[in-house]
This record gives sequence, structure tokens and C-alpha cells, in this order.
Amino acid sequence: MASNLKQPLAPSTENWVFRNDIWHGLSQRPRGLSSKYFYDARGSALFERICETPEYYLTRAELSLMQTHASAIAEALGPDVRLVEFGNGSGIKTRLLLQALRTPCAYVPVDISETALAFSSAALASEFPTLPVAPLCADFTAPLALPKLPHEARRTVIQLAGSTLGNFSESESITLLQQMRRTAGAGGAVLLGLDLKKDTARLEAAYNDAEGVTAAFTLNLLERINRELDGDFNLDAFTHRAKYSVEAGRIETDIVSQRDQHANVAGRRFDFAEGEAIRVEVSTKYDADDIAHLAAASGLKLQARWTDTDGDFAVVLLVPALA
Repeated sequence: MASNLKQPLAPSTENWVFRNDIWHGLSQRPRGLSSKYFYDARGSALFERICETPEYYLTRAELSLMQTHASAIAEALGPDVRLVEFGNGSGIKTRLLLQALRTPCAYVPVDISETALAFSSAALASEFPTLPVAPLCADFTAPLALPKLPHEARRTVIQLAGSTLGNFSESESITLLQQMRRTAGAGGAVLLGLDLKKDTARLEAAYNDAEGVTAAFTLNLLERINRELDGDFNLDAFTHRAKYSVEAGRIETDIVSQRDQHANVAGRRFDFAEGEAIRVEVSTKYDADDIAHLAAASGLKLQARWTDTDGDFAVVLLVPALA
């Protein structure tokens, strides 16, 4: 019997790209590394543990929202949808939406990790045997060529869940939303999960859990560099720091050097001063004005908005502004 699961395309990033990105980021002032490199096998496992910590409300809020509103979201998307999910969506939130959609044409998960993509796509293909699952191994921040479908979709919907958009700067977010709009096409739509602004103490607690799982997740980036790029970072000499900037409206996560020191990465030396920070992630929080601004700047407009009962998290449906 023919499988409904297509093989992932070849990875778009190789080890030398990782090396060059790390070299470039550590050479900048201030220094910064992309949060997309958090998610090796150990990093992904640690993130799953973060989602289970009592302080990290985001996953629970988004799941509660989807359990309540999946049918309404599916109704707003309409029938015969090609759902393209940016980021590897193997969890229950993706399943809830796929279950609610009426006669979906295909599910296209897009992720930079070939291993994670193949595993989760196989699981979804098994659970939805009549749904074509066409994984695309790629960096979704770059222009994409979507795989061909056996049946034409009425509408392409690009989904970015988990408040992943918040990990980008405002200019990067606008660029990404513009690309999502173009990929979806004139009749398409963008479906975003967004964490909403709230009390500073609660926000900071979510990124500084008492068990220290988030700190281990952050510092695992240095461990990955050590393992994959012949690095020699002393993890005991760096610490995790996550603070909320009210002015910027975002959590800013840094790896901070605890002393004057140096580290080598793939044969190149980098010197760090005591207290010097490497910015590794931002997590922007949104209100209604922020969402409207991003949509307008990206050639999109708000069609619908859903929130969880406590108003912690939102899912918004955006469509081309001229549609």
C-alpha cells in the first residue's frame, strides 16, 4: 500500500553554515547567536521539559485555546486547506487543528531538523492515513518552494505556532510575515500563535524556572558548539540570564561570562570580558496595537482572533490586506 508520507528534502544547512553563523555571531558587538541552534536532540528534549515546568504557562495556555477554539479556527480557514506549519508541529495542538479541518488537502511541516521532521511527520502520517503529509526540511526564514500536491488546495494557510514570531526582531518579523503572505498566495492566510503582554514578574519566572531547566537549555547551545565545532567553552564559567524589557516589550535572554576568559570554536579564538553577554534569544510579547502594527507593515489585516480563558495567549488569523 502506498504511503502518504513523502521523504524530507535534503537539509538546507550543513555543519559549515553552523560554524560560520557562530563565528559571525561571536565576532559582533554586541555578540549574538541565533536561537534556532538551540534545537539539537538534547535541546529539543530540554524544551519539552521547559513546557512542563509550573512557571512556563505558554504551552498550557495555547493548548487550552486550541482545545476550546479548534473547531472555530477550522471553520474560519475553510475546506480543502493546505496547512503549512513553520516549525516542527508534532504535538497535540497540531493534531487538534488537523482533526478539526474539513477535507484538508495536505499538511506540510517545515523544519530545519531533518531527524525531528522525519520522526514527527511519520507519526502524523500514521495518525492521519488519508492526509498527504509532505515534510520540507528547510529554514523557513528563507524563501520556500512548497512541494507539489496530488490535489489542488482551495487555500494555503501558513501556521506559526508557539509564539515563535516573538523570537525575531520587529524588522525580521515583518520580513517573515511578508514572506508568509507571499507563500500563502492571494487567497491564502497566516495563522499565528502569540504570547500576550502581562505582569513582568510572571513573564520573567517563565524564563527562569526554579528547577533550572531553562538555564540548562540555554547553556546547551555552548555544549553543542563544543561537540559539533570542536569548541572548548567552560560551561561553569557562563550563566543564563533572562530579563523582561518593558520598553522593548520582550524577554531578552543572554549567556553571560562570569570572568575574563577565552574560548576556541573550530580553530578560532574568542575573548570574553567578565559580565559580557551573548544575546541568544528574544521573546516578544504582544498587545492588540502590536498585532495591528505588524499586520499592516506586512501587507496583512486581522480577520479573526481567539484567546484562552485567562487571556494569556492569542491565535490570530491574518489575510492579505487587499483580499
